[in-house]
Amino acid sequence: MQQTLLVALLMSGGTLLTVDVLMEELWGTTPPAKVANALHAQVSRLRRSLARLEAGQAEPRLTTSPSGYVLRVDRSELDACVFVDTIDAIRARVDAGLVADPSACAAEVRASLAQWRGPVFGGLTGGLLCQTAAARFAESRISALSLLYELEISSGHSTKVLPELTELFAQNSSQEQLCLLLMVALYRSGRQIDALDVYRKFRRVLADNLGIEPTPALQRYERAILAHDPILVEDFLRVSRGGDNGRRRLDLVQPAMSARAAG
Repeated sequence: MQQTLLVALLMSGGTLLTVDVLMEELWGTTPPAKVANALHAQVSRLRRSLARLEAGQAEPRLTTSPSGYVLRVDRSELDACVFVDTIDAIRARVDAGLVADPSACAAEVRASLAQWRGPVFGGLTGGLLCQTAAARFAESRISALSLLYELEISSGHSTKVLPELTELFAQNSSQEQLCLLLMVALYRSGRQIDALDVYRKFRRVLADNLGIEPTPALQRYERAILAHDPILVEDFLRVSRGGDNGRRRLDLVQPAMSARAAG
Protein backbone atom coordinates (compact mmCIF):
# COMPACT_ATOMS: atom_id res chain seq x y z
CA MET A 1 0.00 0.00 0.00
CA GLN A 2 2.79 2.43 0.92
CA GLN A 3 4.70 1.55 -2.23
CA THR A 4 1.64 2.12 -4.40
CA LEU A 5 1.03 5.49 -2.77
CA LEU A 6 4.63 6.55 -3.25
CA VAL A 7 4.79 5.46 -6.88
CA ALA A 8 1.51 7.20 -7.70
CA LEU A 9 2.77 10.45 -6.17
CA LEU A 10 6.15 10.18 -7.87
CA MET A 11 4.57 9.54 -11.26
CA SER A 12 2.32 12.59 -10.90
CA GLY A 13 5.36 14.72 -11.73
CA GLY A 14 4.86 17.14 -8.87
CA THR A 15 1.23 17.85 -9.72
CA LEU A 16 -1.71 17.50 -7.40
CA LEU A 17 -3.30 14.08 -6.98
CA THR A 18 -6.82 14.39 -5.67
CA VAL A 19 -8.14 12.40 -2.75
CA ASP A 20 -10.56 10.58 -5.05
CA VAL A 21 -7.80 9.59 -7.46
CA LEU A 22 -5.62 8.25 -4.66
CA MET A 23 -8.49 6.32 -3.13
CA GLU A 24 -9.13 4.68 -6.48
CA GLU A 25 -5.43 3.95 -6.94
CA LEU A 26 -5.01 2.31 -3.55
CA TRP A 27 -8.29 0.43 -3.13
CA GLY A 28 -10.02 0.36 -6.48
CA THR A 29 -13.63 -0.74 -6.21
CA THR A 30 -13.24 -2.19 -2.71
CA PRO A 31 -12.37 0.71 -0.40
CA PRO A 32 -12.43 0.27 3.39
CA ALA A 33 -15.40 1.52 5.39
CA LYS A 34 -13.69 4.75 6.45
CA VAL A 35 -11.67 5.29 3.30
CA ALA A 36 -10.83 8.97 3.96
CA ASN A 37 -9.33 8.08 7.33
CA ALA A 38 -7.46 5.16 5.80
CA LEU A 39 -5.94 7.39 3.13
CA HIS A 40 -4.95 9.98 5.72
CA ALA A 41 -3.22 7.24 7.74
CA GLN A 42 -1.29 6.01 4.69
CA VAL A 43 -0.17 9.54 3.81
CA SER A 44 0.94 10.18 7.39
CA ARG A 45 3.01 7.00 7.38
CA LEU A 46 4.64 7.98 4.11
CA ARG A 47 5.35 11.47 5.39
CA ARG A 48 7.10 10.07 8.46
CA SER A 49 9.16 7.70 6.31
CA LEU A 50 10.28 10.54 4.07
CA ALA A 51 11.16 12.67 7.07
CA ARG A 52 13.42 9.92 8.42
CA LEU A 53 15.13 9.44 5.06
CA GLU A 54 15.72 13.15 4.51
CA ALA A 55 16.17 14.53 7.98
CA GLY A 56 17.97 17.62 6.67
CA GLN A 57 15.28 18.55 4.13
CA ALA A 58 14.36 22.21 4.68
CA GLU A 59 10.75 21.76 3.57
CA PRO A 60 8.65 18.62 3.49
CA ARG A 61 8.36 17.03 0.06
CA LEU A 62 4.84 15.79 0.66
CA THR A 63 2.35 18.60 1.06
CA THR A 64 -1.39 18.63 1.60
CA SER A 65 -4.06 20.79 -0.01
CA PRO A 66 -7.82 20.81 0.58
CA SER A 67 -8.34 18.56 -2.46
CA GLY A 68 -5.33 16.26 -2.40
CA TYR A 69 -1.58 15.78 -2.10
CA VAL A 70 1.57 16.83 -3.93
CA LEU A 71 5.02 15.21 -3.75
CA ARG A 72 7.76 17.62 -4.80
CA VAL A 73 10.42 15.83 -6.80
CA ASP A 74 12.62 16.79 -9.74
CA ARG A 75 12.92 14.55 -12.82
CA SER A 76 16.67 14.37 -12.26
CA GLU A 77 16.02 12.59 -8.95
CA LEU A 78 14.13 9.72 -10.58
CA ASP A 79 16.30 7.11 -12.29
CA ALA A 80 13.48 6.10 -14.64
CA CYS A 81 13.07 9.67 -15.86
CA VAL A 82 16.83 10.12 -16.20
CA PHE A 83 16.89 6.98 -18.33
CA VAL A 84 14.12 8.24 -20.62
CA ASP A 85 15.69 11.68 -20.99
CA THR A 86 19.13 10.23 -21.73
CA ILE A 87 17.81 7.89 -24.41
CA ASP A 88 15.75 10.69 -25.95
CA ALA A 89 18.87 12.87 -26.17
CA ILE A 90 20.86 10.08 -27.82
CA ARG A 91 18.05 9.38 -30.27
CA ALA A 92 17.87 13.07 -31.16
CA ARG A 93 21.56 13.01 -32.07
CA VAL A 94 21.04 9.91 -34.20
CA ASP A 95 18.04 11.43 -35.97
CA ALA A 96 20.00 14.61 -36.66
CA GLY A 97 22.88 12.66 -38.19
CA LEU A 98 25.30 13.78 -35.50
CA VAL A 99 26.68 10.33 -34.65
CA ALA A 100 30.17 9.89 -36.05
CA ASP A 101 30.89 6.68 -34.12
CA PRO A 102 27.86 4.36 -33.82
CA SER A 103 29.83 1.96 -31.64
CA ALA A 104 30.54 4.65 -29.03
CA CYS A 105 26.93 5.74 -29.19
CA ALA A 106 25.81 2.15 -28.64
CA ALA A 107 28.02 2.04 -25.54
CA GLU A 108 26.15 5.09 -24.21
CA VAL A 109 22.84 3.35 -24.72
CA ARG A 110 24.10 0.20 -23.01
CA ALA A 111 25.28 2.27 -20.05
CA SER A 112 21.80 3.75 -19.69
CA LEU A 113 20.15 0.34 -20.02
CA ALA A 114 22.43 -0.94 -17.25
CA GLN A 115 20.40 1.22 -14.83
CA TRP A 116 17.63 -1.36 -15.05
CA ARG A 117 17.69 -3.80 -12.14
CA GLY A 118 14.50 -5.74 -12.80
CA PRO A 119 10.82 -5.08 -13.55
CA VAL A 120 9.48 -1.54 -13.34
CA PHE A 121 8.65 -0.53 -9.74
CA GLY A 122 9.97 -3.89 -8.57
CA GLY A 123 6.98 -5.68 -10.11
CA LEU A 124 4.41 -3.61 -8.23
CA THR A 125 0.94 -3.91 -9.75
CA GLY A 126 -0.76 -0.94 -8.11
CA GLY A 127 -3.71 0.83 -9.64
CA LEU A 128 -4.27 2.47 -13.01
CA LEU A 129 -1.68 5.23 -12.46
CA CYS A 130 1.05 2.76 -11.53
CA GLN A 131 0.14 0.35 -14.31
CA THR A 132 0.14 3.10 -16.95
CA ALA A 133 3.51 4.43 -15.80
CA ALA A 134 5.00 0.92 -15.67
CA ALA A 135 3.82 0.18 -19.21
CA ARG A 136 5.26 3.48 -20.42
CA PHE A 137 8.68 2.81 -18.90
CA ALA A 138 8.71 -0.79 -20.13
CA GLU A 139 8.00 0.44 -23.66
CA SER A 140 10.77 3.04 -23.29
CA ARG A 141 13.17 0.22 -22.47
CA ILE A 142 12.20 -1.73 -25.60
CA SER A 143 12.57 1.43 -27.65
CA ALA A 144 16.04 1.95 -26.19
CA LEU A 145 16.98 -1.64 -27.01
CA SER A 146 15.79 -1.13 -30.59
CA LEU A 147 18.02 1.94 -30.85
CA LEU A 148 20.91 -0.03 -29.38
CA TYR A 149 20.60 -2.82 -31.95
CA GLU A 150 20.27 -0.33 -34.79
CA LEU A 151 23.56 1.23 -33.67
CA GLU A 152 25.22 -2.15 -33.19
CA ILE A 153 24.18 -3.32 -36.65
CA SER A 154 25.53 -0.10 -38.12
CA SER A 155 28.80 -0.76 -36.28
CA GLY A 156 29.14 -4.15 -37.97
CA HIS A 157 28.15 -6.14 -34.89
CA SER A 158 25.16 -7.98 -36.34
CA THR A 159 26.32 -11.44 -35.33
CA LYS A 160 27.25 -10.25 -31.84
CA VAL A 161 23.75 -8.98 -31.05
CA LEU A 162 21.83 -11.84 -32.65
CA PRO A 163 21.32 -13.87 -29.43
CA GLU A 164 19.92 -10.98 -27.38
CA LEU A 165 17.94 -9.56 -30.28
CA THR A 166 16.42 -12.98 -31.00
CA GLU A 167 15.44 -13.37 -27.34
CA LEU A 168 13.92 -9.90 -27.14
CA PHE A 169 11.86 -10.45 -30.28
CA ALA A 170 10.64 -13.80 -28.94
CA GLN A 171 9.40 -11.95 -25.85
CA ASN A 172 7.78 -9.17 -27.92
CA SER A 173 6.57 -10.97 -31.02
CA SER A 174 4.24 -8.15 -32.15
CA GLN A 175 7.01 -5.53 -32.26
CA GLU A 176 7.59 -4.86 -35.93
CA GLN A 177 10.71 -2.81 -35.29
CA LEU A 178 12.36 -5.76 -33.58
CA CYS A 179 11.34 -8.04 -36.43
CA LEU A 180 12.94 -5.67 -38.92
CA LEU A 181 16.16 -5.40 -36.96
CA LEU A 182 16.37 -9.16 -36.54
CA MET A 183 15.84 -9.67 -40.27
CA VAL A 184 18.64 -7.25 -41.13
CA ALA A 185 21.00 -8.67 -38.49
CA LEU A 186 20.43 -12.20 -39.79
CA TYR A 187 20.93 -11.14 -43.40
CA ARG A 188 24.13 -9.28 -42.59
CA SER A 189 25.33 -12.39 -40.75
CA GLY A 190 24.95 -14.45 -43.94
CA ARG A 191 21.64 -16.02 -42.96
CA GLN A 192 19.24 -14.95 -45.70
CA ILE A 193 16.91 -17.94 -45.31
CA ASP A 194 16.57 -17.36 -41.57
CA ALA A 195 15.88 -13.67 -42.16
CA LEU A 196 13.06 -14.51 -44.56
CA ASP A 197 11.71 -17.12 -42.16
CA VAL A 198 11.49 -14.49 -39.41
CA TYR A 199 9.47 -12.27 -41.74
CA ARG A 200 7.08 -15.04 -42.77
CA LYS A 201 6.44 -16.11 -39.18
CA PHE A 202 5.83 -12.51 -38.17
CA ARG A 203 3.43 -12.03 -41.06
CA ARG A 204 1.54 -15.14 -39.96
CA VAL A 205 1.30 -13.85 -36.38
CA LEU A 206 -0.15 -10.55 -37.60
CA ALA A 207 -2.64 -12.28 -39.87
CA ASP A 208 -3.77 -14.80 -37.25
CA ASN A 209 -3.95 -12.44 -34.28
CA LEU A 210 -4.80 -9.06 -35.78
CA GLY A 211 -5.94 -9.67 -39.34
CA ILE A 212 -3.41 -7.21 -40.78
CA GLU A 213 -0.34 -7.29 -43.01
CA PRO A 214 3.16 -6.02 -42.15
CA THR A 215 3.75 -2.36 -42.93
CA PRO A 216 4.99 -1.41 -46.42
CA ALA A 217 8.38 -0.60 -44.89
CA LEU A 218 8.84 -4.14 -43.61
CA GLN A 219 7.60 -5.58 -46.90
CA ARG A 220 10.28 -3.55 -48.70
CA TYR A 221 12.92 -5.06 -46.46
CA GLU A 222 11.68 -8.55 -47.30
CA ARG A 223 11.92 -7.79 -51.02
CA ALA A 224 15.40 -6.34 -50.53
CA ILE A 225 16.55 -9.49 -48.74
CA LEU A 226 15.09 -11.68 -51.49
CA ALA A 227 16.94 -9.63 -54.11
CA HIS A 228 20.21 -9.42 -52.13
CA ASP A 229 19.93 -5.64 -52.43
CA PRO A 230 23.40 -4.18 -51.69
CA ILE A 231 21.79 -1.37 -49.71
CA LEU A 232 21.31 -3.87 -46.87
CA VAL A 233 25.05 -4.08 -46.24
CA GLU A 234 25.73 -0.37 -46.51
CA ASP A 235 25.94 1.94 -43.50
CA PHE A 236 22.76 0.77 -41.80
CA LEU A 237 22.39 3.86 -39.65
CA ARG A 238 22.63 6.12 -42.69
CA VAL A 239 20.20 4.00 -44.70
CA SER A 240 17.72 3.54 -41.86
CA ARG A 241 17.63 7.28 -41.14
CA GLY A 242 17.34 8.21 -44.80
CA GLY A 243 20.78 9.75 -45.30
CA ASP A 244 21.39 8.13 -48.67
CA ASN A 245 22.22 11.19 -50.79
CA GLY A 246 19.13 10.77 -52.92
CA ARG A 247 19.43 7.04 -53.58
CA ARG A 248 16.28 4.90 -53.20
CA ARG A 249 16.10 4.01 -49.55
CA LEU A 250 14.36 1.50 -47.34
CA ASP A 251 12.41 3.38 -44.69
CA LEU A 252 13.02 2.09 -41.19
CA VAL A 253 9.78 2.19 -39.25
CA GLN A 254 10.01 3.92 -35.89
CA PRO A 255 9.73 1.76 -32.77
CA ALA A 256 6.03 1.00 -32.35
CA MET A 257 3.89 -2.00 -31.69
CA SER A 258 2.22 -3.34 -34.78
CA ALA A 259 -0.90 -3.72 -32.72
CA ARG A 260 -1.20 0.05 -32.72
CA ALA A 261 -1.52 0.04 -36.49
CA ALA A 262 -4.66 -2.01 -36.07
CA GLY A 263 -6.12 0.41 -33.55
